[in-house]
Amino acid sequence: MKSLISLWNVLAQEMASRCSTSTTMDMKTVQGRSEHEGMSFLTITLPSFGKDFQYCLDQGMVVPKSFLSFRKSGSCLPSFLRGFTERVFDLDNGILKESPCIESIYAIRQLTLLFSKIEIPCTPSRERKAMREYILCDKEVDSNDSLLDSSDVLELSRMGRLLFGPVFSCVDRDIYAERIVPKHGPGATADRLTSNGKYESTYWTRRLEDVFHCGDFLSPSPRFHSEEWYESVDLLEPGSEMPSRVISVPKTQSTPRIIAIEPSSVQYVQQGILESLTRATNQDLIGSFISSESQEPNQLLAQQGSIGDLATLDLSEASDRVSLTHVKSITYGNPLFQRAILACRSTHADVPGHGVIPLSKFASMGSALCFPLEAMVFLTMIFIGIEKERGYRFSDRSEFSDFIGRVRVYGDDIVVPVDYVHTVVDSLEYFGAKVNRRKSFWTGRFRESCGKEYYDGHDVSIVKFRRKWPSHRQQVAETVSLVAFRNLLYQYGCWATCEWLDKKLRDLLKHFPCIESSSSALGRVSFLGYVSEKEHEHLHVPMVRACVMSSSSPSDKLDGEHALLKYFLKRSAEPRFDRGHLERAGRPRTAYIKTRWVTPY
Repeated sequence: MKSLISLWNVLAQEMASRCSTSTTMDMKTVQGRSEHEGMSFLTITLPSFGKDFQYCLDQGMVVPKSFLSFRKSGSCLPSFLRGFTERVFDLDNGILKESPCIESIYAIRQLTLLFSKIEIPCTPSRERKAMREYILCDKEVDSNDSLLDSSDVLELSRMGRLLFGPVFSCVDRDIYAERIVPKHGPGATADRLTSNGKYESTYWTRRLEDVFHCGDFLSPSPRFHSEEWYESVDLLEPGSEMPSRVISVPKTQSTPRIIAIEPSSVQYVQQGILESLTRATNQDLIGSFISSESQEPNQLLAQQGSIGDLATLDLSEASDRVSLTHVKSITYGNPLFQRAILACRSTHADVPGHGVIPLSKFASMGSALCFPLEAMVFLTMIFIGIEKERGYRFSDRSEFSDFIGRVRVYGDDIVVPVDYVHTVVDSLEYFGAKVNRRKSFWTGRFRESCGKEYYDGHDVSIVKFRRKWPSHRQQVAETVSLVAFRNLLYQYGCWATCEWLDKKLRDLLKHFPCIESSSSALGRVSFLGYVSEKEHEHLHVPMVRACVMSSSSPSDKLDGEHALLKYFLKRSAEPRFDRGHLERAGRPRTAYIKTRWVTPY
């Protein structure tokens, strides 16, 4: 923790220099409270200051219930970081200044949110609490669904058919023509199969079989479909299917992220449907409103919103609050597509400490179809809210064109016009979504979407420290993360802090040369470019002595008909980049940092 406090102090001094103020007392506060409260001051208490600050920016004043964890003396502004906050808010009444200091806004956010996303495991009690909340959320979803009457479901169906009818029909045709090509990903599965071992799977479910024949998905060719082969396939009835496996992964120190690991059979089909759905979406008008491929459109709209009339909304527990009823409603007009996505949906989940529970939600994070379908559900709710504000219904798809560049959904990050924001929020909450008011902005000039933040058109996005400070270079993930953090910080102009980090990284790595961002070396990115240390004797290209991360996939042999299946599922006509993919596959379990001569670009 001492290294993190030192980093904060160096960064604070640089921010103070840029804003012509002092952080001497602020550094004493961080030092004293960290010693007293521990790491939680850096990872929980400081970020709470940053979130309150953002909310006050949006409200145009320091609200009374903000900054409760920090002392206020003789002013409504907190004593902590006073040198920056008084350049943003009026010292006497806390009203936002007409022309607040943009550098101070950036400095406050950078200093308070620096460690907000550090990947440190939560305490067991916090993990247990998160699991309980996962179950409670699912019960709330069931309760919310029971409050919807038939007219509400018809509204979702009507709007869903108007928005997505042509898209779902394209996927319908792919399913009917047997053009869905499944895919195994590199991630974990509930049945704990290895990467190549997924191609040797011999189980299928009755629900999948009703839409997707096992012979078309589990074998490379009909010539293998002997009677013995069919007998070897274990066809599971609905009551004996494997549930998804719920786990927690680091998010913040206050709460973990809860995800579900899907069984290999359903994930296999989900990936194939996702590919067809993504292709159809991108070729349709609806691709102007949702996309799972790029966050940039949302980010650009957030910047426009900070100087215009667009609001940014954030949803809490977004994927966990998309119910099965929501998805059934918007897909009602396309029964084949609906049958397909329900066939590859996990109906139960194994929650640590609570056993196997039935799911009211459509899917948890971890399902390949969770992200696109939650965006579609939210977009449906948004346009129902817009309809209510306009006072009349959309009668034709062409009418949605008026909202291109004004409405955008990326997962739980939403952009809508300010004129419609209240009815949109009401619509989302009426149908069961949960709008996070502290992270949704439409009143002032601050906007946030997809990891980028803007104030009055100015980019005030920050760099976050993601992992623990490495004590030696054998801590590969931490070392690589620290180098990446340094290079991002350099691009944001924090050069004094980067100079301090460079000294630490030279001590850690011994070799830390200037490189281009495209290089495989662990080096420092500089606007001055790289410096060659020697020339390759045969290729005559510049070389530098640097540390490089090295890893290899675990041994995982695949041969026979299963190897042939893997070949036929390949997406490109080009040969695989990895020649040894039938011998080794999957995510590396170990990694090393080695020193060698490499090109600096």
